[in-house]
Amino acid sequence: MDFATAVTAWFKQAARDLPWRSPDASAWGVLVSEVMLQQTPVNRVLPAYQAWLTRWPEPAALAADSPGEAVRMWAKLGYPRRALRLHACAVELVERFGGQVPDDVDALLSLPGVGEYTARAVATFAFGQRHPVVDTNVRRVVARAVSGQGEAGSPSTRRDLAAVEALLPATLPAAAQFSAGAMELGALVCTARTPRCSECPVATQCRWRLAGYPSYTGPQRRAQRFAGTDRQVRGLLLDVLRGADGPVPASALDISWPDSAQRARALDTLIVDGLVDPLPDGRFGLPGHR
Repeated sequence: MDFATAVTAWFKQAARDLPWRSPDASAWGVLVSEVMLQQTPVNRVLPAYQAWLTRWPEPAALAADSPGEAVRMWAKLGYPRRALRLHACAVELVERFGGQVPDDVDALLSLPGVGEYTARAVATFAFGQRHPVVDTNVRRVVARAVSGQGEAGSPSTRRDLAAVEALLPATLPAAAQFSAGAMELGALVCTARTPRCSECPVATQCRWRLAGYPSYTGPQRRAQRFAGTDRQVRGLLLDVLRGADGPVPASALDISWPDSAQRARALDTLIVDGLVDPLPDGRFGLPGHR
């Protein structure tokens, strides 16, 4: 059994039951899921995804609401600029595409916040097209099974797309299924720290395993610290605004973090990013809230 066939057969048996994989999932639902899943685990995304689509089941519903409500609903998913991009994306979908998610990669790439990965993922998973879809999990699977390396190393869009393109089945349904299966394999079995090789459908073909699991000697990525960083302070400031019915005075933000210089710096970056609106009366609110 070749690599793609083995991965696809395993996926049909082991795939998690996720709402964006349902036959009833809309292209909008797939797009929302892909944006939410960026650097965020599935268990955190699930409740946010379901709440989001309950409130905004189609792009027009989100476009008609304020960007501040998108930031509020984003809650603690992290990287809240994604909420603003989804709102801006919804507005573009309404204005340029009749409220529908396009099925063309170039059209998808023209939307706010939609990059190379997201465009190909939506075209593949929402419309069943044949495109290489490369995320962290896929890069790790390919690095180990095909290249014989314990880690994927530094990303390269051209190299990574070519490596996955070479593995894709020729037919459209099979290619989309393999893309989903390769992601799931990396998420559930070929994990970063404790790969479960005994459960891997391509263990007999894995060059890393056959070589005796050689240690990775390439450049290492440094783990990002969170506690005490400006990113943590940004989140605390946004928590205050999300929990308020409207704009708040500066004093309400002051209690969120004791270091006034760091707090001011974090607030400034939130304003620059469009996540917080400073009002003429000295209060602060989520974007579009008055």
